[in-house]
Amino acid sequence: MLLWLTQYLEQFWYVFHVFQYITFRCILAALTALIFSFVLGPFLIKSLNRYRVGQTIRNDGPQSHLIKTGTPTMGGALILLSIACCIILWGDLSNRFLWVTLAVTLGFGLIGWVDDYLKLTRQSVTGLRPAKKYLSQSFVGLSAAIFLYFTAQYSAETQLTIPFFKYVIIKLGLFYIVFSYFVIVGASNAVNLTDGLDGLATLPAVMIAAALGVFAYLTGNFVFARYLYIPFIPGVGEIAVFCSAIVGAGLGFLWFNTYPAEIFMGDVGSIGLGGAIGTVAILIKQELLLFSIGGIFVLEALSVILQVGSFKFRGKRILKMAPLHHHFELLGWSEVQIVQRFWLVAILAAMLGIALALL
Repeated sequence: MLLWLTQYLEQFWYVFHVFQYITFRCILAALTALIFSFVLGPFLIKSLNRYRVGQTIRNDGPQSHLIKTGTPTMGGALILLSIACCIILWGDLSNRFLWVTLAVTLGFGLIGWVDDYLKLTRQSVTGLRPAKKYLSQSFVGLSAAIFLYFTAQYSAETQLTIPFFKYVIIKLGLFYIVFSYFVIVGASNAVNLTDGLDGLATLPAVMIAAALGVFAYLTGNFVFARYLYIPFIPGVGEIAVFCSAIVGAGLGFLWFNTYPAEIFMGDVGSIGLGGAIGTVAILIKQELLLFSIGGIFVLEALSVILQVGSFKFRGKRILKMAPLHHHFELLGWSEVQIVQRFWLVAILAAMLGIALALL
């Protein structure tokens, strides 16, 4: 919205031309989202406390979590609202990549909101039934994948690039829809599984968004894309503004979400952010690199898959409890130790992923 206004004002004062630069609007988006979260955070926490919108803790989990019962939840709505406002203010609203990413983020966020709402009204850890939850996610993810396939304007948009083998390009054809669907839904569930300790999922999501934002800018710039031998997709650089909004909103929320958390993200935030991360990775053609950059989320999801598979086929558990962070809790690690060490791994994974992909 403000981008269009500055384009009009540019004819009267050339200094407004600076708003045409993606890098400048990335800074503005991050700062706006950060301020938005700082200002509305305390108000949201007070409102949720007033209406007793508190978290219900599962009894079969670590007993140390029971003291968190009643802590305000659904705080992820603040993150998604901050992102949406920043995109409307600083994004190029004629860019289809922005709209599809925002639609997926809010669509998954809505699914998470319904899940959280049902948990609150039932005073139970059970919200949406797993089948309904997965079907809802599948509908949004599949819709986005189909839309991206049939609106693709360049062949690079529906191809698969292999990290470290920059000359290897796989034409996916219609399989692009299936592949994109699994990336979006998989990323959403991976972040959701990780969100189990104070701040555990928030900072890794911020780090991944920052890393993907760098690739979005490079992929949308012909000079950089050609120099680095990565796909060039006109217009996708605008996604860097979206990623910057995630960074600002996430850091602002983290102020209230670190141990001891004043507010929880809830499914509305974790499912929404996961969907956003998966969609961005698809748009900038870094789907496979997401497995490296999002190492923490991959490990958490893999721990659940292996735990369930082992118990189903062998009758034995390989971990004391899944997801992985609960396993370390039962080993005697404190919550702060787990979160900080997982953060370090997330930061290293993001840095390593960027470095290796740019080789």
